[in-house]
Parts: sequence; C-alpha cells; structure tokens
Amino acid sequence: MHMADALLSPAVGLTMWAVSAGSVAVSASRIERQELSEKKLPVMAVTGAFVFAAQMINFTIPATGSSGHIGGGILLAGLLGGFPALLTLTAVLIIQCLFFADGGLLALGCNIFNMGIIPCLIVYPLLFRPLLRKGITARRLTLASILSVVIGLQLGAFGVVLETTVSGVSELPFATFLMLMQPIHLAIGLVEGVVTAAILAFVLKTRPELLESAAERKALSAGVSVKKTVAVLAILAVLVGGGLSLFASANPDGLEWAVEKVTGSPELEQNDSVHAAAAQAQEKTALLPDYDFAGGGAGGTSVSGLVGGALTFALAGGAGLAISAVKKRKKHTAAR
Repeated sequence: MHMADALLSPAVGLTMWAVSAGSVAVSASRIERQELSEKKLPVMAVTGAFVFAAQMINFTIPATGSSGHIGGGILLAGLLGGFPALLTLTAVLIIQCLFFADGGLLALGCNIFNMGIIPCLIVYPLLFRPLLRKGITARRLTLASILSVVIGLQLGAFGVVLETTVSGVSELPFATFLMLMQPIHLAIGLVEGVVTAAILAFVLKTRPELLESAAERKALSAGVSVKKTVAVLAILAVLVGGGLSLFASANPDGLEWAVEKVTGSPELEQNDSVHAAAAQAQEKTALLPDYDFAGGGAGGTSVSGLVGGALTFALAGGAGLAISAVKKRKKHTAAR
C-alpha cells in the first residue's frame, strides 16, 4: 500500500510529512527508557529487518489479479510496543523509499501515517492491548492480531482514498476508488492477520515475557534472554529477503490494482516542479530501484532483500540506541 507521489498534491504530501514527522518525534520522546533496554534494542533492529524482508513477499489474492504484502505495524507493536514499533516501521519505509524507490518521496509522510501511525498509535492501544487485558493466551492473541490488522489496514486504505481525494486527483473518483480499495485490502488484511497471529503465537510459546513487556511498557526481567528469539527472526529475515522474495507474486498490489481498475493504468503522472524535484532526488538515492539492479540481471532481488534488511537493521537499531542513550543521560542529569 505504498503510495506513489502522483497520487498526491504537493500541499497534501508536505502536510502529511509534517504530521508524520511530528508523530515520530512525539513517539521518540514518549518512549520509556525500559522500552529500549539493552535486551530490547536487538529485537527492535532484527524485527525491522524481518518486516523489510517480509514486505517483499507479495502473495496472490485469488480470483482478483491482485496481490498484497504484510504491513507489519501490529506485528511490531505486539513485539515492541506502540512507540518503538512506529520508529521501527518508519525506518523500514525510509529505507524502502530512499534506496529502492518503493513509495514516493513526497508520499513518504502519507505512507508512514497510513502504514505506521494508524496501526501502531491508534489500533494497537485502542484494540489490540484491550483485547489482551485479561491475559495473553493463544486464543486472545489470535483474535487481537486478526482484528487489529484488518481494521488497521481498512483505516489505512481509507486514508489513501481520502488523501488522494483531498489532493484533487480527478482520475480517481472517491466512491469508485473507495469501493475497490476497501474489499481488496480486507482480503489482504485477513492474510496478514493470520501471519501476524502465527508469528506472535510462536513468540508466546518461546518467550512470552517479550509480549508482556511490550504490552506493559516495562523492562524484561534480568533472567530473561531473547537471544534465541532474535536469532530465529534474524535467520527468517535472511531467508525471506534473500530467498523467498524470488517467489513473490508479479501481480500488482492492492493499491496499484485499484488504480488500474479505475484509470486503466497502475500509475498516474504529475508534471509540476515539486513532483519533478522529488522524483529526481529519489532517483539519485535509489541504489536498487524496484528491488533490482539498474540494468537488470540475476540476483538483484536477493541482493536487495539482504542489503535492505541490513540497512533497516542498522537504522532501526541505531535510532533505538540513540534514543536510549539520550534517555539514560537525562536520567543521570536529573539524579544529580
């Protein structure tokens, strides 16, 4: 559901940049120091790499000619908590945008809002956590995961339609676009919900303290080790990004599919100076556009999965480390 720049006016794109940047800044300030303890920082980094890799796997939606991929917001929030999850998903989207030209540069604020802020800061605290208030069981976790992912994706899809309409993109009439976007993302959300539930159920069996600490925004106990969980997620990130990504569906994703159904083309064009400048800037930073070598050739997808995962690991982990260091310094200063 990565929006392209052509779906937005400069005013809407820049406004959503400001909204998302402000939300990320507030999230960084609201994170408790124990949420990014030394034990949790590797989890933040490796889950970011895993979500990057997992988003490369487009699965076919039968009988539609469309495909979808996981967003990862609820998965990250379930493992990390809402605020760290938003920072991690923001790192994923930044790496995708700058280095792989996945999602427009002008549209980055919208993509962070639709795919990150909605699931991590709205759906997670208002639906996911309340459903687990009486205790985290496999049944409750499955229900919370599927419902939260579906509702989050429905809200995100509606956000895309609303942002496009406010931008005055006349090629995509509100009602027609809405009636295509919501059903296809319902199907995508059901698949992602099941995947999210399965991964969180695995963590519940192997290291339930991780889910509990995320939900309660508290530090892991001294005797709790997350090394095995981190190792498993790291291996999955490498296998998915470097191998399974080769088998992703070639069908257009839900957003491209809906745009094509309305306009006859999966992509629109905007020729003003702001769109041109954003496209030129992105072209300069995109080392592996569309997750492939610029001139084509074998191995581009695998290399993209591995490089992108490593970059996301570094950015998400680095952001967490920096915030944790600032929080620790402030605590020491206040104690003097």
